[in-house]
Formats: sequence, structure tokens, C-alpha cells
Amino acid sequence: MADPRFFSLAGPFTLRELAAIAKAELGPGTDPQRLIIDVAPLETAGPQDISFIDNRRYVDTFRKSRAGACVVAPDLADKAPEGMALVITPQPYRGYALIAQAFHPEPAVIPGCHESAVIDPSARIGAGSRIGPGVVIGARVEIGRDCDIGPHTVIDDGVVIGDETKIGANAYLGYCLIGRRCRFHAGVRIGNRGFGFAMDPDGYVDVPQLGRVIVEDDVEIGANSTIDRGAGPDTVIGAGCKIDNLVQIGHNVRLGRGCVLVAQSGIAGSTKLDDFVVLAAQAGVAGHLTIGKGAQLAAKTGVMRDVPAGQAVAGAPAMPVRDFFRLVAIWQRQLKAKGKRDE
Repeated sequence: MADPRFFSLAGPFTLRELAAIAKAELGPGTDPQRLIIDVAPLETAGPQDISFIDNRRYVDTFRKSRAGACVVAPDLADKAPEGMALVITPQPYRGYALIAQAFHPEPAVIPGCHESAVIDPSARIGAGSRIGPGVVIGARVEIGRDCDIGPHTVIDDGVVIGDETKIGANAYLGYCLIGRRCRFHAGVRIGNRGFGFAMDPDGYVDVPQLGRVIVEDDVEIGANSTIDRGAGPDTVIGAGCKIDNLVQIGHNVRLGRGCVLVAQSGIAGSTKLDDFVVLAAQAGVAGHLTIGKGAQLAAKTGVMRDVPAGQAVAGAPAMPVRDFFRLVAIWQRQLKAKGKRDE
């Protein structure tokens, strides 16, 4: 059970209700009126909890689980222990996520403005929004309805924030237009000056960064991630992107829809990612490149040239995943042979 000091609990729900929430079907012989009180991992779940399995690695844990119910794919349903109710769907992790959201909904925004907030008279704040302690809101800022601005966040002059967007504590937003239903975690920095200067023997000459950051609807940005404003063209984050903690996005970068950037990955200036590109942890992409739709970059990949749509790459410099693992196999054979020669 989630710690009630931090997480509210809704429910209980019947299995029929949970199956509807998960867009799933109940397994044969399941009592649709059986009540479930919470979600829990397979290892710790009890008879009134629901869990999930979507990886065959955990079949043994599944077989031994005391969970009263489980969200499971059709091909694993026959591995369930006796007496466990099954909620069956081809996408068990997605189904579980929807059920967990039902049991632990996001707390409602309680409207109001803390007395310590500093708000320019020309700023406009939509109905139902909450402005936390120590927040600073600059001139001509527009904040939509039902937004939540966390403590000590600074929203600089002219920024626009769409409805139902949540900004965590100690964030900075400048030179940016933010869409609806976005979520920015603590310490996010958006709109900082792009890293642009002319090289000169007498000293570097800064190039004015005159663009903005455009963040479209339903984007999530993790803690302490940074997105630089454009140098002239805008930096654009496409709708539905998921950006993890400690990610760096340079000036003029354009992300398509639904891109996923995992922790400590970075993208240099003027690179374009098409829709649904995935960068695993610590992947790095050089500037002025194009990463095609649906491409996937493995952890610690270093990309120095364009990646075609749909291709998975690994290594530094990046190469197709199959080629990378062939090289690894060759290196391992060579090391083994060398070891035998040295004996």
C-alpha cells in the first residue's frame, strides 16, 4: 500500500469496474462484484490488492503471488496461481497504469495565491489556478485555467502557459509559450540563452539568441532538465513528448510528437527529431542532424550523422544495433584468443 502521508487512496472498486477502466476482460470464473482496495507489486500484494505482470521474467513471482487479482496478457493467464482473479488485456502495463490512476488520482488543484508571491499587475491568471509561496510572475505573463505553480518558481516577462499545466518548485520559465496539460518537475529551466558564439582569436563574440521555446500540449519535463531558446528559429518540443530528469536540449532543436528522452541524454543545437524517437540514458546527438521517425538510440550512444527512420543504433560513433553487437562478439573472441595465447 502506498504511504498515505504522500498519496491519497480512492476506491474500493469492483473487478467489473477495474476491467472497464483498463479496457480489459475478466478471466473465466471471475466474480465481477469482488472488491479490490488497492494496487501493489506481485511480491507484496495481498488478497484485496491487484497487481500486474507483463514480463516473462517474473512468471515465478506471479505463480507465488498472493494478489487477489492481476492484470495479465492472454499468453500468461494459464500461469496464474489458483484463486487469483484475472483482468486480461494484450497491454497489461497500460491497463495497470489506468487502474493505478483510478486508485491514486492526482490531487485537485486548490485555487489561490500565496501572500508571498510577487505578481506584476499586468499578468493575467486564469480561474482555478494556484500560485505557491515565493513565486515571481513577470509583466504580461498569461497563465491559463486550473494551473498549479510551485513554490519559488520564476515565470519571466511575456511567458504564456496553457490550461491545466503544473509547474514544480524552483523552476524558471522565460522566452517560452507553453501548451495545455503540461507537467514540469522541480528545477526545470526553459528559455535560457542558447550556447551560440562566434570564434575569434581576440575573444568569443556572443550571438544574440532571439528565438523562443515552444512547448506543445501534454508534454512532461523531468527535474533539472534544461531547454535553450532558439537563436532565431524557435526551439520546439512536440505534443506528448516525455523528457526525463537531467536532459539538455540545445537551441533550435525540434522534437516531433511523442519523443522520449531518458535521463542525462542531450541534443546539440539545430538537430531535428521526427515523431516517436527514443533516446536512452546518456545518449548524445551532435548538432544539425536529422533523426528519423521512430528511430531508437541505445544508452550511451553517440550520434554524429543522420539516423534513418525506424533504425535502432548503438555505440559511439553510432551504428546499427546488429553491427554493434557483431563488433562486440568479435572483440570478445579476440580477447579470449589473446588470453589463451598469454597462458
